[in-house]
Amino acid sequence: MERRAYKQALFAVRDDHLALDVVQDAMLKLAEKYGARPAAELPLLFQRILQNVIRDFYRRARVRAIWTTPVSALFGTESDEDHDPLETLEVESASKTMEPPPDQLARTQVLAQIEKALMKLPARQRQAFLLRYWEEMDVAEAAKIMGCSEGSVKTHCSRATHALAAMLEKQGIKL
Repeated sequence: MERRAYKQALFAVRDDHLALDVVQDAMLKLAEKYGARPAAELPLLFQRILQNVIRDFYRRARVRAIWTTPVSALFGTESDEDHDPLETLEVESASKTMEPPPDQLARTQVLAQIEKALMKLPARQRQAFLLRYWEEMDVAEAAKIMGCSEGSVKTHCSRATHALAAMLEKQGIKL
């Protein structure tokens, strides 16, 4: 069963390491939630879980690409895991080439608009969005922190994403 699942995941995600992660996530979910079920039911349950994990993988990748690409473009090519893109930019070192002041101003203004748009979201949508896409938590972790179902987290994230895109588009920010 594992070899077939691995091949299926590899075909879907087209990366050896990611395929192993997807299969492992699916197996853990199967063991956690359906360990008490009869052995005859497990293969079908596993296939359904595997398909859902693959869909979640693509959904996260798509949403991450929508939101991280424009924000990372604001900060150039440097990436720092501890860097918070919603903070105001500071010059890190005098040895690095400085960005022209008009570009710095434009970047700061865009970040301020993103912060304002985030603050206009309802609290639950903002919380779900930040947990899922800024903190990169999975749906289950976010649901546990928020004290709601995974479906609610997905709904809040979807609504937040659409609302943010609409608010930013009205302000002239294209994603």
